[in-house]
Amino acid sequence: MPTSPELSTLPEPMRIVVEGLLSVSKAEQRRLEQENKLLKEHIRLLLLSKYGAKSEKLSDAQLNLLEAEPGVSREEVASEAAQPKGEKLLKARTTHGRAPLPAHLPRVEEIVRVPENERHCATCGCPKCCLGHDVAEVLDMKPVELFVRVIKTEKLACPRHPENGVTSGPAAARIVPGGKLSDAFLIDALLKKYQLHQPLYRQSEALWRDARVEVSRSTLCDGVMAIGQLLLWVNTAQRDELLKQDYLQADETPVGVQTLEANGHNHQAWQWQYSAPGGPVVFDFQMSRGREGPEKFLKGFRGVLQTDAYGGYNSTVVEGIIHAACWAHVRRKFHDALKLDPADTDAADVLKRIGRIYEIERQAREQKLGAEARLQLRRQHSVAEVSALKERMLSIRQGVLPGSQLAKACDYALRIWQRLEVFLDNGAVEADTNLAENAMRPVALGRKNWLHIGDEKAGPKIAAILSVLATCERLGIDAREYLADVLPRLGQTSTGQVASLTPQAWQRSRQTIPT
Repeated sequence: MPTSPELSTLPEPMRIVVEGLLSVSKAEQRRLEQENKLLKEHIRLLLLSKYGAKSEKLSDAQLNLLEAEPGVSREEVASEAAQPKGEKLLKARTTHGRAPLPAHLPRVEEIVRVPENERHCATCGCPKCCLGHDVAEVLDMKPVELFVRVIKTEKLACPRHPENGVTSGPAAARIVPGGKLSDAFLIDALLKKYQLHQPLYRQSEALWRDARVEVSRSTLCDGVMAIGQLLLWVNTAQRDELLKQDYLQADETPVGVQTLEANGHNHQAWQWQYSAPGGPVVFDFQMSRGREGPEKFLKGFRGVLQTDAYGGYNSTVVEGIIHAACWAHVRRKFHDALKLDPADTDAADVLKRIGRIYEIERQAREQKLGAEARLQLRRQHSVAEVSALKERMLSIRQGVLPGSQLAKACDYALRIWQRLEVFLDNGAVEADTNLAENAMRPVALGRKNWLHIGDEKAGPKIAAILSVLATCERLGIDAREYLADVLPRLGQTSTGQVASLTPQAWQRSRQTIPT
């Protein structure tokens, strides 16, 4: 190893010792660099495995930022993967304390006046004089336009009787009191995340890139979760609305939750979804797929409960509840069998027969038949089709190998046959639970779609957000308009009054009353 000029001036014994130490230090540095590289590669492989094939296009920075999201869907991963190549994430901007709102944005002043009945001195009756204003600034927005709303709250006092104190204008109710983001801004962030699948960190980067406005991901996350906290009350009230129905559909989907106890792996939790056709949709977050979740949620319900064949629902079927099954799940089993063997005439025949049952349902929808008329149509045509289909399945089952896909499909259907026949005796009951599954799609929560939730406490809040958005979608309500009207009031609404602020109740209150 060549001797550096600095070391050459040292005595020979000391120089040899120092050079030896430096050699060991450089070897250790190379070892640590190699170890660090291997660890990074291992972490990337784990993240790629977690987020799927499309995540291979993502940079390490994108993967790490996705890990920090309160929840991630496959649509968000796909959206990230579709970003133009070469686009780099902006470096984090570190500031101490709250960053001031940019001076280059226009200011729109809003004067909060003291009410008329408080503008005169309580002692002498003379008008109070204005001492100035308490000024607060919040980042507000219009669609594709950012501006700073300057809120000036008027303060009045009597010059003759200062002992009477200062009277201020009433503070407007806000989602995050004292926060620097307006309600409209937070609602927009929530809708972008849960309807357009834009991660919060991507929204933060876009604000800085497009408008040079600094809003951190954590600030957006806190605001969105604050909305979720408020909507917990709405979700409880929606559950009460739902359980008054006499026909419900239920489904469940897995979702990973980041926990310290999971030893580096996501804990598999579940979002259970309960809904009534034409009525509210309610998501219920549970850390397990056990029967305790549906038992607790459905306590007190009486009527028809329609689900797939998952055994977790069985314990909920008590006196007063009729358990209905889903023909779509049966059809999928035989479709899988046909995919394995396209020449299987038995599977093809069953699918053809199920298709005839669905053709009758299609006719009912096209004719817009009510429950009674649909029941009569089913009695005329569907009853015979279903009876013949059962005999056909029994015959097929006797002639196929146990354990084959076709045998499994037959066993699945025959095991729940009594539940599959419920729709023949009740015109209000659908042939399948597709409505329940469709209610998940507007919020990107299809089966196996959500990849993770940031922590267990976020689960119920995200469930409340999903519930409201799915219900608004089903009822044809503008979610932005609903949230803007209801959220500021929720913090000042008693528990007993929340029932009047659910999407269903809100829609009824805004409908024009015929004269």
